[in-house]
Amino acid sequence: MDIFKPIQIFADTATSNWLGITDKYWNSAVNFFIYDSIKIGLLLLVINYIMAITRYYFPVEKVRDILSSRKWYGFDYVLAAVLGVITPFCSCSSIPLFIGFVSAGIPLGVTFAFLIASPLVNEASLFIFPSIFGFKMTFIYNALGIIISVLAGIVIQRLKMDKNVNPAFLKFKTQHEAIKENGGEAISLPKRMMIWWKDGLSISKSIFPYVLLGVGLGALIHGFVPESFVEAYLDNGNWWTVPLATLLGAPLYANSVSVIPIVEAMTGKGVPLGTALAFMTATVTLSIPGLLILKKAMNWKLLSAFILVTIIGIMIIGYFFNYFYF
Repeated sequence: MDIFKPIQIFADTATSNWLGITDKYWNSAVNFFIYDSIKIGLLLLVINYIMAITRYYFPVEKVRDILSSRKWYGFDYVLAAVLGVITPFCSCSSIPLFIGFVSAGIPLGVTFAFLIASPLVNEASLFIFPSIFGFKMTFIYNALGIIISVLAGIVIQRLKMDKNVNPAFLKFKTQHEAIKENGGEAISLPKRMMIWWKDGLSISKSIFPYVLLGVGLGALIHGFVPESFVEAYLDNGNWWTVPLATLLGAPLYANSVSVIPIVEAMTGKGVPLGTALAFMTATVTLSIPGLLILKKAMNWKLLSAFILVTIIGIMIIGYFFNYFYF
């Protein structure tokens, strides 16, 4: 069941019937913009509201103690990556949840493991890959994706870059603070709901302009950059095709479900599997629209570190499959 189908129907109706756009390129671009702007906007509101509730009751100190315990070292990153696997979000959609994790006190590296794994290893790679590339390749790709997400998170944590997160996203009202402000009196449910709404809405409003900017850029690329342009530059086995595929995929914006048919077409025309996967993983993890939204939550230093470790991980996947499966 596609819960976003009503939004797609609205986007189709608005583009073709109300706006009367007949040119296929503009139709595709405008349709994309309407659909993703509404979808991500609603996700922002819902996820940030849920995370506001979570932050209100969240035992920050206790969780920090558990996650910093030596016996848990590494396992928290794996848990975050697995959580990313079971959340069917593209990179733009998973960012609000990432922000919620950071503001709730979860270590930065652990949240990055989630942020990378969420679009990289998802419902498409679990359920669509087997029918196209087989179970063996599917297992190896997903295993590599989780390992890379965990290692990238550990690297980010080792760099000690917590101070590079936007402080505005680290300010939230806990239950203890709210009761204190209320003169020690218990807070009624309607008041709590209003606190949660204001908290979630504040973050959503600060991010949404970046959503519109990013989706607008993605819509233009989605509507006007033909698949043949990508395939023409990647149809050989030279070493530089993996970095090139990563660079070509990064500006695009799509979830893996929509980009998998492109990967299948690329491999069918002779593009090495690893090169095609590098293109796909760059598209779903390093899209410029997603990075524009993420920039709101952190400074350039942390964003650059995230981009670098992710690119290295993507290229590892690309070279691995090119050397062992082409």
